[in-house]
Amino acid sequence: MATTVNKQRLLTQLLATLGKAGKAGEPEGRPVLEQFVFSLCREGTTRELADQAFRSLQDRFYDWNEVRVSSAREVADAVEMLPGCETRAQRIIEFLQEVFETTFSFDLEGLHKKGLKQAAKQLARYQRSNDYGVAWVIQQSLGGHAIPLDAPTLRVLRRVGLIDEEQDLEALRASLEHQIPKARGPQFADAISTVAQEYCWKDDPQCPHCPLVEYCVTAQELRASGELATRKPR
Repeated sequence: MATTVNKQRLLTQLLATLGKAGKAGEPEGRPVLEQFVFSLCREGTTRELADQAFRSLQDRFYDWNEVRVSSAREVADAVEMLPGCETRAQRIIEFLQEVFETTFSFDLEGLHKKGLKQAAKQLARYQRSNDYGVAWVIQQSLGGHAIPLDAPTLRVLRRVGLIDEEQDLEALRASLEHQIPKARGPQFADAISTVAQEYCWKDDPQCPHCPLVEYCVTAQELRASGELATRKPR
């Protein structure tokens, strides 16, 4: 684990390296509801795959109401490129259903008029909401500084030594948001996902080929033990 003194230096290196490793993310001007649906596609995967899934939903269905009344199988077929597509499809349908039952529409733009804390609380009340989705909408639609943290992101951050195992999610987010400039938040989220998808796999991570290998605590430990040089890409 990097020391407290070295974490800011590590983060600076991460931001510089990740900017080259992945596509720089910029918040897209989607309505709040669409941004939340996008977060359901985006969590645990890359922006590229989430973009494909979201476009597929828009191409296959007339509107969000048609998605709401469709079967989970039909929606899963539209987002089949995503891992866990059936579970995601069910979450999308149930989220749209809950929004419709509470607002009789598919419009959450009123959240722009609320403060960020109040907007986050309202989003979190939806049963199919979670910490990642709330942070994504705050960052991408509502102009706040929030870092969406999913399992692949946490895996990379723990392996490089930027975050501690014992920290809870709220403490992790607060620490990262303090260290990462707001303007770099979207880029950070997208680039970390790229590294997780292409190199930092849960099993058999491809450390020798990872752009973070020179900064990663885990990679340095593997190198010291002689294991790093023996790893080969699949």
